[in-house]
Amino acid sequence: MQKVVSTTSTGGGQILALILSRQATTRPDIERVSGLSRATVAHRLDELLEIGLLDETAERQPSGGRPARILKLNESFAITLAADIGESVTRVAVTDLGPRILAEQTIAIDVASGPLPILGEIARCGRALLKRVGRKQVFGIGLSLPAPVDHENGRVVGPSVMRQWDNFDIRGWLEKSLGVDALIDNDVNLMALSEHRRFWPNADHFFFVKAGTGIGSGIVTRGQVYRGGRGASGDIGHIQFDAPKAPLCRCGKLGCVEARAAGWAIARDLRALGFEGQTARDVMALLDRGTPECIRRVREAGRVLGEVLADVVSILNPTTIVIGGTLSQAGEHLIAGTREMIYQRCLPLAIEGLAIHTARSDDRAGILGAAQLVIDAKLQPNAIGATVKNMVG
Repeated sequence: MQKVVSTTSTGGGQILALILSRQATTRPDIERVSGLSRATVAHRLDELLEIGLLDETAERQPSGGRPARILKLNESFAITLAADIGESVTRVAVTDLGPRILAEQTIAIDVASGPLPILGEIARCGRALLKRVGRKQVFGIGLSLPAPVDHENGRVVGPSVMRQWDNFDIRGWLEKSLGVDALIDNDVNLMALSEHRRFWPNADHFFFVKAGTGIGSGIVTRGQVYRGGRGASGDIGHIQFDAPKAPLCRCGKLGCVEARAAGWAIARDLRALGFEGQTARDVMALLDRGTPECIRRVREAGRVLGEVLADVVSILNPTTIVIGGTLSQAGEHLIAGTREMIYQRCLPLAIEGLAIHTARSDDRAGILGAAQLVIDAKLQPNAIGATVKNMVG
């Protein structure tokens, strides 16, 4: 048991952090980057390997001398529960530490049902999924919510589609019901986290836009989600523009980006032309059929996104912008106008080297981001001691 206690030191966490961030993946790399002696590195790595948190793979990295074996996180060391609450559907999953989904279930339930019915279903499904995969060491549960979130206190805050959830103790309820730690965050933050970790890990200044039935964004800087003082960072959907006959937004204000470019707004305008539809998915169905009116309206939405993203580029100077969500399936119909407005409105210094892409994630980005939230919390250097003690001790 002494081994476990020793591994909980900051030193073991420091080495693990280097491996997880890919700054160093072999013993010589760790010695070079950390400045630690070979004996110290060997001792701390042996502890992490002994408890099963790391694997030293057969894969080797060429070096000046003997090829060094590559060290990786043992993704089967523990599992997580994750849940992604949507406006009409909730998805629950068990993942490994990849994270990769091992088992999942989808529940058709309206977010307006309130916290107790939905959290009750998440807990029920979570227990069933854990039983299905064979309950192993569980790091905790991560929850993705379509609302502003007080991440530190585990509650929904402010106006949102989750009106009955305001200040409900989500974290406390889940922890009491499931007996594991719980973490929650805004859905777009978690989509941004997942997209960044999986596909753009070297983008130090990353800005993710979810363009779907609603519009929001997530900011990842040097690998960490930026949430702002009240968890409301990235709410670009409710930035307003002065314009004649500004449309009414769902939030009650006039001229919001959402009211001009979100899926529900495009569907609204298309209904006025005689087409049926309510959501971003309905808009994409019309686009897939080559409906000219829909193509024109999606292109207009792209330019509206470009207007607000030009301001984002000027203020935050991201190196990578990724546009996801259902509307991103429109590809260049949406992105061309966005790119045009950014390059037209921003100074050359702000756009030098700027990359603008559509997301590579599928519709599991939110739930994988929820899992990643838990994994990051449990494996950060100052938490690794408690994590290992709870898992192995």
